[in-house]
Amino acid sequence: MKLSKLLLIALSVSLFVSCSSDDDNDESKGQYENGFFILNEGSAGQGSVSFSSDDFSVFTKDAYTAANGTDLLGKYAQNIFFDGDNAYIIAGGSNVINVVNRYTFKLIAKIDSGLANPRYGVVKDGKAYVTNANTYFSTNNPNGNTDDYVAVINLTTNTFESKINLNATGNRIIEENGKLYITEPYNSDKLLIVNIATKALETPVVIGSSADTIEEENGTLYILRGPYGDRSEIVKVKLSDKSVSRITFPESLDGAGFLDIYENKIYYTVGNSVYSIGTSVAEASTTPILTASLGYLYGFAVNNNHIYLADSGDFKADSKAYIYSLTGSLQKELAVGVGPNGFYFND
Repeated sequence: MKLSKLLLIALSVSLFVSCSSDDDNDESKGQYENGFFILNEGSAGQGSVSFSSDDFSVFTKDAYTAANGTDLLGKYAQNIFFDGDNAYIIAGGSNVINVVNRYTFKLIAKIDSGLANPRYGVVKDGKAYVTNANTYFSTNNPNGNTDDYVAVINLTTNTFESKINLNATGNRIIEENGKLYITEPYNSDKLLIVNIATKALETPVVIGSSADTIEEENGTLYILRGPYGDRSEIVKVKLSDKSVSRITFPESLDGAGFLDIYENKIYYTVGNSVYSIGTSVAEASTTPILTASLGYLYGFAVNNNHIYLADSGDFKADSKAYIYSLTGSLQKELAVGVGPNGFYFND
């Protein structure tokens, strides 16, 4: 009889522990899990961040204010990058990076030293590497095209640690195998390469002027160029030997804007139209998947079997984001903030 009672107690405890573990595993990390953020640049006022769940059933127009009350995100919100449970929101006009929990959006810290017009960031081994436009070129500032740098930030303390001078302009950045690859959008035909271990510039790769969006897939960089008055191109740089190949667009596709890679396909935009080709294809497609009815395409992404487009609007009033299927059918229209410029996925 005593043995039976002991067995019953042990079984009850086991079931309780098992159920508790299941409950813990099912717990949500926060209200902004399983969805995507739309970064709204703002204009003279503050930037903001909108959120939608993946199924579009939940939407928050201003997630940062909802989580942090009167605290201000900063002017000209530029980029969001992630590390673990944290999101880092760059507000270039205020020289600040807001560190938040990516699932609750509660503010953790503000990084506000060592920055001068910060642009884009990546993370490697507990440190963030953020491109800074620094000063801009003018007749009174002839060095404005060569004083950009990468800020190195310690993510344990959320403090600026050092900087890597680029002696060039620097914009979009990705990290692969301990090296930073940085596109120069103006006044250069080179892809910058920084060795993280030595914090030194390596020999750049000549790719052509007006390089902007950059992605990596299976050991190859894909870089979109849209030079004014010349043909647009997708430049492929093989990381193993830095060899370069190109997909040069026909004149009808002059002025290409954005590029993304999803499931072995390259998606690119010209005006308000979206096109796609396989990553192994040698020629550009001139047949669009879709042509959106919007003012000016200002943000673009392809993920979760959808195409995401952001309309810049007039930078005075709130604007919209549009989500399409991969075959070009409109799935959802979202009323977001001023100047939406990017999509960031929080799955």
